[in-house]
Amino acid sequence: MKVNAEKDIEVVDDNDPRGTTTIPLKQQHFVLVHGMSGGGWCWYKIRCLMENSGYKVSCIDLKSGGIDQSNADSVLSFDDYNKPLMDFMSALPENEQVILVGHSAGGLSVTQACHKFANKIRLAVYLAATMLKLGFWSDDDLKIGVPDFSKFGDVFELGFGLGHDKPPTSALVKKEFQREIIYHMSPHEDCTLAGMLSRPGPLLALTSAKFRDDGEVEKVPRVFIRTKHDKVVTPEQQEAMIKRWSPCTVFELDSDHSPYFSTPFLLFGFLLKIAASEFDTTTSKL
Repeated sequence: MKVNAEKDIEVVDDNDPRGTTTIPLKQQHFVLVHGMSGGGWCWYKIRCLMENSGYKVSCIDLKSGGIDQSNADSVLSFDDYNKPLMDFMSALPENEQVILVGHSAGGLSVTQACHKFANKIRLAVYLAATMLKLGFWSDDDLKIGVPDFSKFGDVFELGFGLGHDKPPTSALVKKEFQREIIYHMSPHEDCTLAGMLSRPGPLLALTSAKFRDDGEVEKVPRVFIRTKHDKVVTPEQQEAMIKRWSPCTVFELDSDHSPYFSTPFLLFGFLLKIAASEFDTTTSKL
């Protein structure tokens, strides 16, 4: 693959007699995936910046997220939770590739898509996201991939869809803790918006995410964007995931856990730089 960062991308096309097809950068398709308790609404600033610049953008609502009306306590498996993204990827034309961006727990959704639809993904971008190649198989996976809010006290509103004698099936950070933990560097109006739109996330479904390694996932170049002041996926957790499953390259934002609110212009710039770059999966470098 050859890339001109200012003009276009050339990719091999077996159906083109010339052997290559030129894809203008602004025709690239970004697919944005929210984290737990979020929805497509999280990306409104980034979507606006991208669409005003001529890019195609799709924001996915996972099951029980955003405008999806499912009750999180009824979503008990990761496959069920992530079905909207899997259906979206399945419906894409075979000759179309997207840039898949996952935030926070949305990294699990991105990874599953890479396992199942590697040929349809040009790049996978993990934004302060859970980047575990096979999901949660061990206590160590949970340690580096699941937020630990114990130091903040009793922060969750929990749901018990299987009964109070069973593990919780859903969780939502209480409104009085949301700014302190998730949005402490974000504008107050965005924190207010999030408080109005956030919904319980399917905790049991997310922590049960497990994937089988069939080799396909390694065909997709990965980029990790660190968030320096993150209190949800801490810098230590991010570093542990990066060391365990090294991406092609790493960027860093001087932001909280929600850079789509706190540093939208910098995040937009990083995404465009990533889209215009050439990645070598054999060396894991830009």
